[in-house]
Amino acid sequence: MIDAVLTFLRDELSAFVLARTNSTAVEVKLTKLVNEAGKYAFGEETIALSLINIEEDRVFKAQVPEYSYINGQHVKLEPELKFNLHLMVAANFNVYVQAWKAISLVLAFFQSHSAFSASEYPALDSGIDKLTVELESLNYEQLNQVWAYIGGKHLPSVIYKIRVVVIQDTAATGIQLPITKIQTNIKSQ
Repeated sequence: MIDAVLTFLRDELSAFVLARTNSTAVEVKLTKLVNEAGKYAFGEETIALSLINIEEDRVFKAQVPEYSYINGQHVKLEPELKFNLHLMVAANFNVYVQAWKAISLVLAFFQSHSAFSASEYPALDSGIDKLTVELESLNYEQLNQVWAYIGGKHLPSVIYKIRVVVIQDTAATGIQLPITKIQTNIKSQ
């Protein structure tokens, strides 16, 4: 499911950049930011999307299993997991000002597309009800720590929190025969 969310956002952002620039010169790529050698893992003239953190959303977490009646069996499914994804978008351009133009396009895209639902976006995976996007504002120290964590030198970038990605394993954790009869005995004394 996480891969479907990231691919969807990449494709939508890529279409937006193409529509705004009327050029295929700028590539939007889903990639890690830095390779094992400490070099940028994506080329120049590229906007990179990279997942930097996965956070469980415990506020909306269900605590009890879900029970369903499927094909004559009483099926138990564990509660679904809900996650927030922290997505860094970085721009690597020869000309520094062009990198900030690219980041401005990213900001404009997510400002005008702060929520995605399956009913409005047919390309969104059918298992996803709705995604909302929030800009993460980091101070200098936090930004420095994120780039140190990634292992690279700072590029023009922005971080977004993508809420709520739901993962539900459809394999039953328990199957029982359904209750088909209820019997009571009332005794008087």
